[in-house]
Amino acid sequence: MNIEAIRQELLAAADCFRQLAGQADTVGRIADMCARSLRAGHKILFCGNGGSAADSQHLAAELIGRYKMERRPLPAIALTTDTSILTAVGNDYGYDDVFRRQVEGLGEAGDVLVAISTSGNSRNVLLAMRQARKMGIASAAFTGAGGGAMKDEADVCLAVPSSLTNHIQEMHIACGHLVCEYIERSLYG
Repeated sequence: MNIEAIRQELLAAADCFRQLAGQADTVGRIADMCARSLRAGHKILFCGNGGSAADSQHLAAELIGRYKMERRPLPAIALTTDTSILTAVGNDYGYDDVFRRQVEGLGEAGDVLVAISTSGNSRNVLLAMRQARKMGIASAAFTGAGGGAMKDEADVCLAVPSSLTNHIQEMHIACGHLVCEYIERSLYG
């Protein structure tokens, strides 16, 4: 890759972020939903596949650890991390159920499920969202342009302005960081 190609890719990413600024209110609604849940003594559940699984783990770690502020740990669980659960459920029930069964077993009314999918159509994530709705668990979707099927399942959907996986993932983690920052400021000033 030559230097001009790198420059063009950076400018393309910057353009995506400029467009994303128009959705600041959606990011704020997701952040507020999460902060209200945590303030009421509930937890945040995260799920996604591949890079979205990595984002789930990253954001749960920011809440359990800290984002920018020294504070007590906040209850957050990435449903992507327990290999025994993932492989047992995948083997016994099918991969479509790996997140749904964890939501059913670990979730409770008042929690928030943050569902991450670049396409917005990941079946196992959709089933987790449907389970959450049945249980009185709010859901926030992080998707690519258009939102896919997840936009109709979510209480709030952040459909970032790109159909390119790398740019979608870059915007998802940046917005996830903004949610973490808002949560810290909201709960701890």
